[in-house]
Amino acid sequence: MATKLTRSNGAGWAFALPGVFLIAMFIIVPFLFGFWFSLTNQRLVSPNPTQFVGIENYQNLLGLAVITIEPERDDKGQVVRDDKGEIAYPRVRTITRSDAYPQYSGMREWFRWQWGDNANVVIASDVVFMKALANTFIFVLFIVPLQGGGALLLALLINQKLRGINAFRTIYFMPVVISIVVISLLWRFIYDGSDGLLNNILNVLSFGLFQPVDWLGRTDTALGAIIVMSAWQAVGFHMVIWLSGLQTIPPTLYEVAAIEGASGWQTFRYVTWPGLRNTAILVLIVITMQAFALFSQIDVMTKGGPLDATQTLVFQAVERGYGKQDISGGSAISVILFFMVLAISLTQRFLTRERKYG
Repeated sequence: MATKLTRSNGAGWAFALPGVFLIAMFIIVPFLFGFWFSLTNQRLVSPNPTQFVGIENYQNLLGLAVITIEPERDDKGQVVRDDKGEIAYPRVRTITRSDAYPQYSGMREWFRWQWGDNANVVIASDVVFMKALANTFIFVLFIVPLQGGGALLLALLINQKLRGINAFRTIYFMPVVISIVVISLLWRFIYDGSDGLLNNILNVLSFGLFQPVDWLGRTDTALGAIIVMSAWQAVGFHMVIWLSGLQTIPPTLYEVAAIEGASGWQTFRYVTWPGLRNTAILVLIVITMQAFALFSQIDVMTKGGPLDATQTLVFQAVERGYGKQDISGGSAISVILFFMVLAISLTQRFLTRERKYG
């Protein structure tokens, strides 16, 4: 016999069923297909039958080792140096292509550092993937505080009852509603190395002393330029979330703080920030997930260059899956990215959980 509780649950499931179906069809099922493809040698178009290869794709992506290379020495045992006085070392390929080291076969140098006369070289099975992994983490590391902190600052500024404040809210939110492709094209012109707006402004401010910089064409500035553009583009979205959290804080708390003579910083620390705790968790997780999904800016502005300086995991997944027709490799990258984002999100949620004392 159906009870009131059962009927309530039935109605709830009936309302939730379309959403559950869509999530299953467009998230869960594609992920399961992607996970299966990552365990095969699936190609987008290939006359050869698909074969199960196990974790080979993951090994090809994540293979990493550190080797120590001793300097070259002359007949007297002295260290050989080049014309610039730098220590000369044997080529890494003498190790990675040697039959004596089969475990390093096919690996290439990623980066190195010197310890005494010896060189410690990090070699990887897939250097491009490792660069994409490092660039993605760098992007997340900078974009989370820039977007989160910048959005909070804007929210505090516009959370005022002033004439014309809605105009500022609209201006700050405007980049969010514009297509990211359009924004990327606009900023590509701003960053242009010959006659870009940024170079012209810096040239005027320095009275002609500033030398033009190809912001997207240099390995030391390309990723930073994309970080700045991405922070500017999405800060308005998170500003709205912060603003909604600010408006849920009871005004009486601020009145009490004012009566007690609290300073502006004390009011923020003991009233505003505790009231924004749940909002902060949401903003932190959303920004992190969006940052790991960086693709459009890279695709429009740099195509992963120069010299793989702006490669990211999502761009690599798409490039391999469709550009190189390597569905299995692209699927493996997607699975790795999924578990990375899941682990980081759970860690963030754990660290920002509400603690009960006593």
